[in-house]
Amino acid sequence: MQQHSEDIVQTLKARGLRVTPQRFAVYANLLHRYDHPTAEDILNDLNQDAPTSSQATVYSSLQALREVNLVREVLLEEGVRRYDANVEPHHHFRCKTCGSIADIPWESLSHIDLSRLSSRWKVEGYEVTVHGVCDCCQIEAD
Repeated sequence: MQQHSEDIVQTLKARGLRVTPQRFAVYANLLHRYDHPTAEDILNDLNQDAPTSSQATVYSSLQALREVNLVREVLLEEGVRRYDANVEPHHHFRCKTCGSIADIPWESLSHIDLSRLSSRWKVEGYEVTVHGVCDCCQIEAD
């Protein structure tokens, strides 16, 4: 999901967003990550070299990016909001040992039959979270 600076600027503009340094930094940070960070993780990453972003700025940038479908919020654990720049349909794997999160391609779980759900429910979408132990933790356990 690597993008160059000029591509990021064009993407933000195409979605009707004003390109601010903070919004650019938050989106660029997410595009280069695969760990589904929290807003605090992003803030810490952005301020690692020189503190220039505030928590409020990161949250407002994430909200603006969510509103134009450039970022999605991922709720994989109670009370923790994580963010993902991969807005294509996909599922997640969460390691119960180290807490790492990985994307699972949508097609991998395409056999889910929603027709057996109650007719009272109007399903608008779904996402599966698979829990287990990642390969790194399995190796360490051996």
